[in-house]
Order: sequence, then structure tokens, then C-alpha cells
Amino acid sequence: MKTFSQKVVELALSIPKGCVVTYGMLAKRAGSGPMASQSITSILGKAYIAGEKNIPWHRIVYADGIIWVDDAHRIERMKLYKQEKIEIDAKGRIKDFKVKLWDFK
Repeated sequence: MKTFSQKVVELALSIPKGCVVTYGMLAKRAGSGPMASQSITSILGKAYIAGEKNIPWHRIVYADGIIWVDDAHRIERMKLYKQEKIEIDAKGRIKDFKVKLWDFK
């Protein structure tokens, strides 16, 4: 049986290009409640350190389509959004969020 952390990594890797999921959706699909969404970044960070370098960080967003971008990753992430036709508005939200939202079906 897979652990919650293993499920989170597997699910994150399965998010298709051009789509996004929220931290809460990811936690729920991995088998936990909404509070577990706070552990997603830590779980994925540990997986990255352990060698999983293909994590699509830019496809995991906050509720309502809000993206997280720091100065160190801004250029790279905005390039990825553009390549995947995910438009970001001036307030840091995904345009057409409901259309880009993927539901792990």
C-alpha cells in the first residue's frame, strides 16, 4: 500500500500539461483532508531532493487559481505557463481557471 506522500508525488507527476490542480484537490485525491494540503510542498520538496526532478510545480496552485511565484523562479515559471497556454492575469491568478482545472479522473 502506498503512503500519502507516495500518492502525492505520483499524482503531481500525472498532472497533464496545460492543466492545474489545487493543493487541496491533490491532498484529497491522495486520501487526506484539506488540512493535509499544507504538507504538499514539503512532501514534493523531499521527493525533489531525493531525485524526482520532474515535479510540475507550476501546475499546483492555490484555491481560486492563485499562483505562487517567487523572484528566483519567476522567469522560468512564467515561461512554462506560456508554453502550456496557461494565462496569468495581473493579480497572479489563472485566467479561465475553471477550464484549466484538472480533476484526476
